[in-house]
Amino acid sequence: MVINTNTAALTSSRLLSESSSALSKSLSRLSSGSKIVSPEDDAAGLAVSTRFDAQISRIKAASSNIGNAVSFAQTQDGFLQKVSKAMDRMSELSVLAQDVTKTDTDRGLYDTEFQKLATYINDLATKDFNGVSLFDGTDLDVTVDSDGNTTTATGVDGSAYDLTGDDLTSAANAATALGNIKTAIDTLSTDRATVGANISVLNSYSEQNAVLKDNLAAANSRIKDVDVAEESTNFAKLNILVQAGTAMLAQANSTSQSALRLLQ
Repeated sequence: MVINTNTAALTSSRLLSESSSALSKSLSRLSSGSKIVSPEDDAAGLAVSTRFDAQISRIKAASSNIGNAVSFAQTQDGFLQKVSKAMDRMSELSVLAQDVTKTDTDRGLYDTEFQKLATYINDLATKDFNGVSLFDGTDLDVTVDSDGNTTTATGVDGSAYDLTGDDLTSAANAATALGNIKTAIDTLSTDRATVGANISVLNSYSEQNAVLKDNLAAANSRIKDVDVAEESTNFAKLNILVQAGTAMLAQANSTSQSALRLLQ
């Protein structure tokens, strides 16, 4: 039996320190919900998780861009619906103006409405969306993924709907106007189909990003999120070890006192 070096107490102290440190780490995991509370817990896992977090953030940004582009295209189609309705009425007026029982005075009345509708259509062609022209014919490159890749949303040229040069003041002019309106209606139908295709493609990219984001989030969760059930069990075990270690350290310290009895 020795006094200077209490080997049992040293061992108990070391083990108690290790258990206390592990208990503190377990408590941190449970309170934070993450099993990587410091880089040394899983250096490689932390690196992968950091990249996943950044990619998920970029996907969210790309999804926001796509959503705004869809809103842009939907706004375009909303205006085009109104243009279509106006053109339908203008084509009707141009046919009415060709009625042989109508005088030029009657045709002048038809022409008044015709001109107002033509002006209305031209006004719609100057509209913009947050300062970006809706109908200047410019293609838009929309960012669709986390790598910055883009898809082209085909532009719509509103100048193709300019019918202000036509009139219904005579039967011949009305016939010419009708031909121009039919051409404009054909262009309009193509443009609406183009806008619809833009929206369809953008929605597909949006759905793709949503699935990718969910998968990345799930993979990221497996790397960094703590399993509460497992960690709670580990916490309970470590808590018992700390209590037992504390008791055993006290016991180890008390054994050296037995040497004093030999000196009495």
